[in-house]
Amino acid sequence: ILTAVAIGLALFFGARWVGLGEGELLPGVLVAFVMYVQRFFDPIRNLTQQYTQLQRSMASGARIFDLMDREPELIDIEDAIEMPEIKGDVEFKNVRFRYVEGEDVLKGIDLKVNAGETVAVVGPTGAGKTSIVSILSRFYPVRRDEGEILIDGIDIRDVKRTSVVGQMSMVLQEPYLFSGTVMENIKYNHVDATDEKAISSAKVVGAHEFIMQLEDGYDTYLSERGANISLGQRQLLSFARAIVDDPKILILDEATASIDSHTELVIQTALRKLLQGRTAIVIAHRLSTIRGADKIVVLEEGEVVEVGKHQELMDKDGLYAHLYNMNFQSIEDL
Repeated sequence: ILTAVAIGLALFFGARWVGLGEGELLPGVLVAFVMYVQRFFDPIRNLTQQYTQLQRSMASGARIFDLMDREPELIDIEDAIEMPEIKGDVEFKNVRFRYVEGEDVLKGIDLKVNAGETVAVVGPTGAGKTSIVSILSRFYPVRRDEGEILIDGIDIRDVKRTSVVGQMSMVLQEPYLFSGTVMENIKYNHVDATDEKAISSAKVVGAHEFIMQLEDGYDTYLSERGANISLGQRQLLSFARAIVDDPKILILDEATASIDSHTELVIQTALRKLLQGRTAIVIAHRLSTIRGADKIVVLEEGEVVEVGKHQELMDKDGLYAHLYNMNFQSIEDL
């Protein structure tokens, strides 16, 4: 508005001087003056246009500093020990857990996983599947009066968190990739990983072939969240990242997104190699993973209601059979 008013006044009075001969103002001088007036207000106009972005940036900055100043919820005890090299035995003993006081999401979980076993965790939405893997990964603390989580017979609350999670790896349902090269994404959070180890991991899970087909191979730059490659390729890269340090315990939340049949076959092959020789706890969505598991744990409303192999649970005709018939029978018939 200020620009329009200023230009209007300049044209009004300037035109009189030019047209009526009331001054020595040439048309070119008037045009130049109008342009100077417009440029005079450009910084103000630009600042106005950027004000909204500035406000968003200030709000984001405030949240970042608030997060940096926040005390961590999970702190190691004073005499915490270093976790010895993990063999892979995992045990939950009467574990209870809640996010909000008075609303238990896990209610007395008892579960034993032997080293090298693959356990598929299934259940309806809200049954507590994600909560189990979250407390095992020590994203949340479990109080002393709410049961025990043991790895190789050692309570994970008695050891330094970094020494535990450093020997575990977690693959989330939505693979998250950062802006950077393929190599940087595979080696992310693995400070001692070499290029050779990263390439070896990619070969194990079947990612090496598609990586070499990219424009610059392992030096190909990925956009934020890996938007310039396919979903299946992002999953394979997350698998490669997971085994760079050869973890003894693997936690996997299988992706549910639909992918083409060829990529599905590649991912299933990669999963078999990923799980081989490791203790694996899988929030399973793929029929092949569930059937191939050494043990299936069925959760309902925060409790373990069934444990067994696929056929055993089908013969019981309980919750697992119901879930199978609802979610997987149609897939099997295809």
